[in-house]
Amino acid sequence: MSTNPPKIRYISESFIKPQYATEDSNRPLHLTPWDLLILSSNYIQRGLLFTKPPAANAEEDFINTLLDRLKHSLSVTLVHFYPLAGRLVTQKNENPPSSLIFVDCGNGPGAKFIHASLNMTVSDILSPIDVPSIVHSFFDHNTAVNYDGHTMSLLSIQVTELKDGIFIGCSMNHCIGDGTSYWHFLNTWSEIFQAHGNNISIIRPPIHKRWFPDGVDPIINLPFTHEDEFISRIEAPKLKARMFHFSSESIAKLKAKANAESNTNKISSFQSLSALVWRCISRARCLPHDQTTNCRLATNNRSRMEPSMSNDYFGNSLHTIKGVTTVGELLEHNLGWAAWKLHEAVINHTDKVVLDFLHTWLQSPFVFKPAQFSNPCNVVMGSSRRFICMGMNLEWGKQWHFAVGMQTSLTG
Repeated sequence: MSTNPPKIRYISESFIKPQYATEDSNRPLHLTPWDLLILSSNYIQRGLLFTKPPAANAEEDFINTLLDRLKHSLSVTLVHFYPLAGRLVTQKNENPPSSLIFVDCGNGPGAKFIHASLNMTVSDILSPIDVPSIVHSFFDHNTAVNYDGHTMSLLSIQVTELKDGIFIGCSMNHCIGDGTSYWHFLNTWSEIFQAHGNNISIIRPPIHKRWFPDGVDPIINLPFTHEDEFISRIEAPKLKARMFHFSSESIAKLKAKANAESNTNKISSFQSLSALVWRCISRARCLPHDQTTNCRLATNNRSRMEPSMSNDYFGNSLHTIKGVTTVGELLEHNLGWAAWKLHEAVINHTDKVVLDFLHTWLQSPFVFKPAQFSNPCNVVMGSSRRFICMGMNLEWGKQWHFAVGMQTSLTG
C-alpha cells in the first residue's frame, strides 16, 4: 500500500468577468491609508466545506452543473463587486520619486476560477487532531502577498471535489477589502446563487466610494520607487495547526467568570476568550516574568468613526488594538484582570485615535511588515466571529468554515 499523501489534481482553470461592465467599473479605484498599509500582508483566505447530497455520486452531471451555477452567479456578483475583477497598477513618479498604487477595475482578466479534485473524504479533513497540511492546497493564493495583485488575480475561487464533499476556497486581496467586506461579498454571492443567478437587485449593495479623512487628497503617493523598499516576504514556518472547540455554555461561563472577577458586566465573550488564550499561551511559552507581552485584537473602525461608516462600505476600515503587560503580571492576576485589560483597549479605541493614527501615517507613509506581528512573546486574535458568516448556501449538506493564513484553523 502506498504511503504517499494524496495530492490535489487540477482539472481546469478559467477567469470570470462581470456579466456586464458598469460606468463606475471603468474608473480607477484609489487606495486609502488602510488599504496601502497592508500591501505586504497576505490575501484573506476562507473556505467552505460541504458534504455532498446523497445522490450526487449517482448524478453524472452533478459537478458540472454546480460549476456552471457557481461561475454564472459569480459573474453576476462581480457586477456589484467589480474591483475584485481588476488588477493593481503602479504609476511611478520622478519628482519627487514616489509610487501611486491603485486598482484598474476594468482591464483585468477577471476573477480566477479553478476546478480541482482530491482523493480524500470530509472526515479526512475534520477528524485528525491537527489540521491536515493539504488544506493549504485548497487555496490558490496561499503564499501571495497583496502587492502580487499586480500580476495575480485579486479574487481566486478554487472548487475542490472530495470523495463525499466539496471545498470552496476563496482568496481575496486584502487591499481591496477587510473581513467585513469579504463576508459581504460571499454572502451576496450566496444570495445570487440561490436565485439561480437571476438576482440583479441585491439586498445590500456595496459602497465603493473610498473613505478618506476630511481634506485628504485621495491620490496618495508612497515615497518608494521599488517594491523591495516596502514589500517583505517571509516563509511561514511549518507549524501544526489544531482546532479547539468552545461550546456556547463554556463561553457563557467564561464570560461570567471574567466579569465576576473584575466586578463588572461589561466584558464581552470575545474579550474573555481572548484573555484565556493569551494567558494559556504565555504560560506554555515559559517566558521570563519581566518580559513584556501584548495581545492584539483586529478591530473594525466603521462603528467607531464620527459619523459612523456603513457596514456596506467595501474596503478596509480596520485597526489593531492591544492589551499590554508583563508575563509575570498576566499570570499572577486572574482571568478577569486580563480580560479587563483587553476591554480597556477596546473602549479607548475612538474616532480621535483612528484619525490621529491616519494623519501621522500621512506625514510619513509606511507599509506593515508581517514580521512585526510574529513576535514570539505576543498573541494576535483575528477572524472574529462577529462577522455575518452565512457562507455559500448550496442548498444541501452541512457546511464548515475554514480560515487560512500563516497557519490554518477551523473558525466555525
